[in-house]
Amino acid sequence: MIGYYVHHHGLGHLHRASCIARHAQSPVTGLSSLDPPPDWPGEWIRLPLDTGGHTAVDTRAQGRLHWAPLFHDGYAERMSVLAGWLGRARPALMVSDVSVEVACLARLMGVPVVVVAMRGHRLDAAHRLGHDIALRLLAPWPAAAPEPGWPSSWYDKTIYASAFSRDDGRVPAPPPADGTRRVLLMLGAGGSGITFAQVRAARAATPRWRWDLLGGPGGAWSADPWPRICAADVVVTHGGQNAVAECAAARRPTVVLPQDRPYGEQQATGRALRDAGLAAVRDHWPAPEEWPSLLDEAAALDGDSWSRWAPGDGARRAARALDALADPSAAS
Repeated sequence: MIGYYVHHHGLGHLHRASCIARHAQSPVTGLSSLDPPPDWPGEWIRLPLDTGGHTAVDTRAQGRLHWAPLFHDGYAERMSVLAGWLGRARPALMVSDVSVEVACLARLMGVPVVVVAMRGHRLDAAHRLGHDIALRLLAPWPAAAPEPGWPSSWYDKTIYASAFSRDDGRVPAPPPADGTRRVLLMLGAGGSGITFAQVRAARAATPRWRWDLLGGPGGAWSADPWPRICAADVVVTHGGQNAVAECAAARRPTVVLPQDRPYGEQQATGRALRDAGLAAVRDHWPAPEEWPSLLDEAAALDGDSWSRWAPGDGARRAARALDALADPSAAS
């Protein structure tokens, strides 16, 4: 059995876990404060939230952890539920996506841990601890685009699955051939910092383009953005791993505007995409007069080049690797 911890901020961790679990031969138990996705194939343990209540004290344990507040009922209950399940279920493997505290708890209870890697500045003491104790690191990006600056020991134990998304295996339909140039602005559930005024100015500066808004200011979210991604000649999105992977699965030319996230995660993804020539990347929301040339730049990209980032079998590759670690006889 594999335990899979899913962090509850945003939806990217949940989508990634669901993709992998569907392909795993081993039973996979999800552990999260989020509700399970409808297609989750196994057991799901609902964890108490570790926020709220009284003021948290010494949350970082003198800089050695990321969130371990003292005398906090929610945190104590959360870790108690996790420890109880680990003790009862005795999983062969624990995946942490992503929490150094969960990784440490599992390892202290004698369970090998795979930590899902994230881009950005991860050389602080807490990340070093979580990555160092991990049996393997699972990187949802290709080996040809490694994250720079890691210790050699991290590279040596990294499983490069390439990017993957819930849309892998779907056949993208081409945009309508009606002479209209379409751009989809797709923003995520984790917050964007983009204002309605910025979007309105960008639309006004690009009268030859028809804008569709998905999330963010002025746009409603959709549980299945795939048809709208495919209908766009260009997608404008943030630098989250899941959003980029969905654009890659649809093979759509893309503008990536990294948003501020802890440890510079999205900026690091933007750099990797820029270096690989896969997307038009800007570090900040462009001024109105920059939008026409930016959309033209993106439209000239070859969408099929996304196959170098997301070949389509990343979730299967990740699942096979986890199966092999949980039970070597399960690998095929």
